Amino acid sequence: MVLTPQELAAVIDHTLLRPTATAQETEHACQQGLQWGCASVCVLPCYVGLAYSILRGSATAVCTVVGFPLGSLHRRTKLVEAEEALAQGARELDMVMNLAAFCSGDLRAVEQEISAVAAMVHRHAGGKLKVILECSLLSPEQQELAARLAAHAGADFVKTSTGFLGGGATVEQVARLRRAIPEHVAVKASGGIRTLEQALELLAAGAARLGTSATASLLEQAQQRVTNL
Repeated sequence: MVLTPQELAAVIDHTLLRPTATAQETEHACQQGLQWGCASVCVLPCYVGLAYSILRGSATAVCTVVGFPLGSLHRRTKLVEAEEALAQGARELDMVMNLAAFCSGDLRAVEQEISAVAAMVHRHAGGKLKVILECSLLSPEQQELAARLAAHAGADFVKTSTGFLGGGATVEQVARLRRAIPEHVAVKASGGIRTLEQALELLAAGAARLGTSATASLLEQAQQRVTNL
């Protein structure tokens, strides 16, 4: 697979979720994402308004996180987080599934939570909900079950991981999630994507979106490959 830098950027969520990220760093990341033509720029919730002021009217969406990184917040809290982010201009929300409830077998609570947030997101034009499963903490069977549950509840994407709890995206995870869900639901690979080869392998396995903070390096690698053809 050969992608131009522009084609690669179009499937990247350029991400800056470091706890110590400053407003200035976030502004720079948004300007980079806009310049490169990224699918979105994913920022800390406190910077959604700042990101919107830069990305407003462009094809690069404002993305942020909900229930991050553990997923164990109460459903009402996640709904408030989502509502505030949407009100400030976010259109793509990456929400961590309630792993505690899932691992306890309370699948109804997990599905109801995803469904409630999805309904809120979908009331906004262009709104997309990505549900983070944290695959490295789940068995293959649990990954498949979680993906099917999220898809049934209205998720637009299922996402491999936060990148904060160990274990980045793998080709096996992406392929497994892709097989488990309907075609209209997409897969986002996230966590530890540092090389062009990784990115291309994940896309070939079925990922439609990549979450990474190494966007500049990936695009440079893509440009070198195109130049050397």
